[in-house]
Amino acid sequence: MSSTYEDRPQGAEPRTPSRERQAYGHRVRPREGAPELGARGLRLAYDDRIVVEDLDVAVPPGRVTAIVGANACGKSTLLRALARLLKPRAGAVHLDGRSVHSIPTRELAQCLGILPQSPVAPEGLTVVDLVGRGRSPHQTWWRQWSSGDEQAVDDALRATSMTDLAHRAVDELSGGQRQRAWIAMAVAQGTPVLLLDEPTTYLDLAHQIDVLDLVTDLNRHQGRTVVMVLHDLNHACRYADHIIAMKAGRIVGEGPPAEVVTAAMVEEVFGLRCVVGDDPVSGTPMVIPVGRHHSSQPGSVEAPVRDAVG
Repeated sequence: MSSTYEDRPQGAEPRTPSRERQAYGHRVRPREGAPELGARGLRLAYDDRIVVEDLDVAVPPGRVTAIVGANACGKSTLLRALARLLKPRAGAVHLDGRSVHSIPTRELAQCLGILPQSPVAPEGLTVVDLVGRGRSPHQTWWRQWSSGDEQAVDDALRATSMTDLAHRAVDELSGGQRQRAWIAMAVAQGTPVLLLDEPTTYLDLAHQIDVLDLVTDLNRHQGRTVVMVLHDLNHACRYADHIIAMKAGRIVGEGPPAEVVTAAMVEEVFGLRCVVGDDPVSGTPMVIPVGRHHSSQPGSVEAPVRDAVG
């Protein structure tokens, strides 16, 4: 699904191909050596209710992918299948050409980490102890805690700005701090692939941006492949290299934000009329909902528009 620019207001600067490459091209090429995660022919269900049917997906290695869509469209279900938390009724999930269900649990946990929605730590558990649990996949009965594990925990605390809170109880932290603590555990796990299920849920705006900036740092500085389920389309456009838009268990669009996020897609997926313009900060698509009470704004100044509905 490609963007259109024909109805951009007269005099507005068009987005040329060279400007498009400048905005997105430096982040959309797969990184060499990053694990390849994908699935073919997936059928996913809970009891007798089929949620996803015959779905194919390929995650760009070494990049940030955001899965978006309305509630109950199958976003989190797909993420659970990619993480081997939900076994497909048909089809398979593959990591570097191997079915994830054929990979030994410890080996898979060294390659792929997941942060579920609203994780809960045992009462009184400190941040450093929580982060240390991320090293479990790297330990065996004959190889317990090592200096390498210690270094990995220290590095994870530093990367997530949690060093000063290392000895605080997780249940005493603010929502944003708790989320960073859980991400620190995933960082300490050292997996090249990180799956995040709605990492900004229940956070205020400042903490949402804090978490998304942290996820971007992990990708850009450490080369980790990140797949996250997000509700906010503008956040997805700003922070993802690749967007997968889902509706009723199927993928209706995928690719760079500028190609996927259009007013037509938003109306199809969310049933929402909108205008899609340029984010003045990032240059990425910005979704502006119309709504029943704001379909007309006499005297207002129009923003540069990609495509519009209504």
